[in-house]
Amino acid sequence: MLETLVALAVAGGTAVVQVAGTDAWNGLRGAVARWFGRGDAQREQAELERLDQTATALQATDPAEAERARISQQAAWQARIEAMLENLDEGDRSQAADQLRALLSEHAPQGGVTGGLAAAHNVSIHAEDSSIAAQAIQGGAYISPPPRPDPPKD
Repeated sequence: MLETLVALAVAGGTAVVQVAGTDAWNGLRGAVARWFGRGDAQREQAELERLDQTATALQATDPAEAERARISQQAAWQARIEAMLENLDEGDRSQAADQLRALLSEHAPQGGVTGGLAAAHNVSIHAEDSSIAAQAIQGGAYISPPPRPDPPKD
């Protein structure tokens, strides 16, 4: 399969996992189910049920369990998308890829997170030499020297 289609499948799997449980979930959920269903109402319903199972699996409260579920679900959806694209003829594959790109752009902009950073794994933010590093800053940020300590009292 072409590298661009694999990247698209990765983006699709990532979006499903990142958007589950957010305000954008219902829109993405329906669009992904319709994309898989391709006009078949029964297949679309089956996909809705799979998506609901994914959302439930991602609600783990234990951090280690949540990470395992995220990795597993992302890989599963990536594989499902890859298989779907592989099983289409060239013309249908191109059209389905365009449709998937459009639905991801509409329902999961920036990989599922709007106004911020979307990452599949750990992110490290580091500042040096009196600078500021942050994923997001709401409002202003100021750098000033630390207050001087009070002089010793004799």
